[in-house]
Amino acid sequence: MSNETVKIPQATAKRLPLYYRFLKNLHASGKQRVSSAELSEAVKVDSATIRRDFSYFGALGKKGYGYNVNYLLSFFRKTLDQDEVTKVALIGVGNLGTAFLNYNFLKNNNTKIEVAFDVLEDKVGTKIGEVPVFHMDDLEKVIEENNIQVAILTVPASVAQTITDKITQGPVKGILNFTPARLTVPSSIRVHHIDLAVELQSLIYFLKHYPSKM
Repeated sequence: MSNETVKIPQATAKRLPLYYRFLKNLHASGKQRVSSAELSEAVKVDSATIRRDFSYFGALGKKGYGYNVNYLLSFFRKTLDQDEVTKVALIGVGNLGTAFLNYNFLKNNNTKIEVAFDVLEDKVGTKIGEVPVFHMDDLEKVIEENNIQVAILTVPASVAQTITDKITQGPVKGILNFTPARLTVPSSIRVHHIDLAVELQSLIYFLKHYPSKM
């Protein structure tokens, strides 16, 4: 089955990076084979869901044998385009932005923050975590020159849409939005919203109303 023809549910697509990360760790430890039960325990997804996820890609394993780690790792590397580096821009070098720059997806070799942007003079022209910080006035030019495909927004909500309007005119195809603002973008742009305050409130709600039975 060709990767290009596979059409999978979005829920499955979101789990693929989890599988890939665990398989990389298995490969590094020298393990040759893994069962769906072992995968389930590691990534906290039930075995039936894992088998269903894998079934979208054809016969990836054998009953009674499990899955070949090297084969799965190679397969998911191609499926997730791990052989290509995705260039990322970090827009807004505050506390959260600085943390991203220092981390810079060190365990994920195919994703790298190439450039960052801010308006504060004490940050512009410096490097944080080896990433150069440019002035926001140079946003469109630098993104175009570096062929940035993904942008992380860690700016005040009040300016999020204005910045989005600028970056979606260039090569950017995806935005990870850490602001509370709900962005309007062209249909060709994908946005993932991550509101940390909302996620925390949701967690607290579930803790109160759905206490663990353990």
